[in-house]
Amino acid sequence: MNNLDDFVAYFETAFREEIKKIGQTVPQKLYEPVVYSLMMGGKRIRPALMLLSASMFEKSVDHILPAAIAIEIFHNFTLLHDDIMDKADMRRGLPTVHKKYNENAAILSGDAMSILAFKYFAQGNDTRLHELLPLFSATALEVCEGQQLDMDFETRDNVTVTEYLEMIRLKTAVLIAISLKIGALLANASQTDADLLYDYGINIGLAFQLQDDWLDVYGNPDIFGKKKGGDICANKKTYLLLKAVEASDPLTLKQLNNWLLQTDFDHNHKISSFISIYDKTGVSEATQNIMLAYHHKALLALEKVAVPAQFKNLLIAFAGEVLERIK
Repeated sequence: MNNLDDFVAYFETAFREEIKKIGQTVPQKLYEPVVYSLMMGGKRIRPALMLLSASMFEKSVDHILPAAIAIEIFHNFTLLHDDIMDKADMRRGLPTVHKKYNENAAILSGDAMSILAFKYFAQGNDTRLHELLPLFSATALEVCEGQQLDMDFETRDNVTVTEYLEMIRLKTAVLIAISLKIGALLANASQTDADLLYDYGINIGLAFQLQDDWLDVYGNPDIFGKKKGGDICANKKTYLLLKAVEASDPLTLKQLNNWLLQTDFDHNHKISSFISIYDKTGVSEATQNIMLAYHHKALLALEKVAVPAQFKNLLIAFAGEVLERIK
């Protein structure tokens, strides 16, 4: 396979076959929302990275597919429950599961997805299950911890940048990192190489979430398909907001706080006001700088992985996509 898209396509073919099987399971009212959720699309980045990681150490990656399917089902389970908690109406251009069906159906089907993820993970990994299941379980719990921190931050006005970075590490980066690590271990990589790929994944995961924060404010919505300023209007604690709070003089900080307290406002006015403050406090540059730092750390970890240099090219290219999207 010559690029990450090849791994995505390879995974998607196998995944759709499994989704068909899930759809044939009874009771239908439990599994229909599961199928709907899994068929909504998505980039399939995590399973593709797992397969790519394995391919660095073994030619055949067929035996990695059950674990890759497990990671993707678990990821979609978290999105389904996130949508319920966020009261989101749409995801990927379609009604969210709790809107298409109902909240009780979404909760129960989400629970089923989390269990299905562990069921798939156990397939084909008999000889290493005792070693890998604790890694998967610990990561699943970390993602839940990250979600709780994110919810806690909604009602706190003293969130620090350090706390925010830890939250996105748990909520976003660890699942990317464990995908790479488990893929490597299933392909009989050394523990050292698997740990280095985990470090690569953590740093790229952090960079990607910071990229999302930046794109919400400075990205072109026609290119990235995301309405500008959504995080601003929702008073979401992002890296940009927290850095602006840190860097603001008393008058600017008062302006920020006044906006954060308002419940009735013109969205365009609020967005333009925040962008003016962000420009004034230099948070765009600060966000890009920390992204560059994480990108650099990721490549340093990847450089130490004991495989021929050409086997690392796809992960180098994947890391480069973070920087390309902010140019």
